[in-house]
Amino acid sequence: MTLFGAIGIASTGLTVHQKWLDAISDNLANMDNAASTSGSAFQAEYVIAQSNAQGGGVSVAGIARGSAQGRVVNEPDNPLADASGNVRYPDIDEASQMSQLIMAQRGYQANAAVVDRAKETYQAALQIGRS
Repeated sequence: MTLFGAIGIASTGLTVHQKWLDAISDNLANMDNAASTSGSAFQAEYVIAQSNAQGGGVSVAGIARGSAQGRVVNEPDNPLADASGNVRYPDIDEASQMSQLIMAQRGYQANAAVVDRAKETYQAALQIGRS
């Protein structure tokens, strides 16, 4: 693998982890959004990654969506409540999202470190060539 190949592969990892972080932040930001029971709840987003056959690395294959059914909660004081006092919330587990957030952050940091090390190595090689 060439030095630029390592940077290219790490950049694909950065892109996938950034999309993953974006999806998690959307999920966390919308997990307390109520909807009427006649409508659908916010659907959580889950990034699907795949390996790239050509050139290595990874890419986003798509985004899977969670259930639109969500969970029904009795909140008679909520302005969106139906006649029975129920509203619909997204079915998003905060603990799971926070665990995924940590994994996505660490993956992003690891790929960024690879880019930094490759850049340092390239600069050191240029210095050797100048001597």
